[in-house]
Amino acid sequence: MSGPVSLPTDVLRPTVQAPAGVHDVARAREAAVQFETAFLSSMLQPVFAGVSSQDSMFGGGAGEEAFRSFMVDAVARQAARSGGIGLADRVQAELLRAQGLELPSQGAS
Repeated sequence: MSGPVSLPTDVLRPTVQAPAGVHDVARAREAAVQFETAFLSSMLQPVFAGVSSQDSMFGGGAGEEAFRSFMVDAVARQAARSGGIGLADRVQAELLRAQGLELPSQGAS
């Protein structure tokens, strides 16, 4: 057997990281949108529960009822990503504030 394997020093050097806060803003935004999606989905569930699947243009039945929650989640996700009700903006701001960061100013170019 030979001795221990040595690696080149550039392999052991940590990778270059973005300035502090750059990734935090994006991660906070994604978490905030996910939160708003969950909120909207829970608010929309009762609305869609009252819709009769027998009168549906897609045929209704057990299949449509089984997949209704997926449709409600998709509607909520699209609504949240399209601006939603503004909840994601507030949640993102609070997440960043809790980390001692701020949102980039809207007027900056």
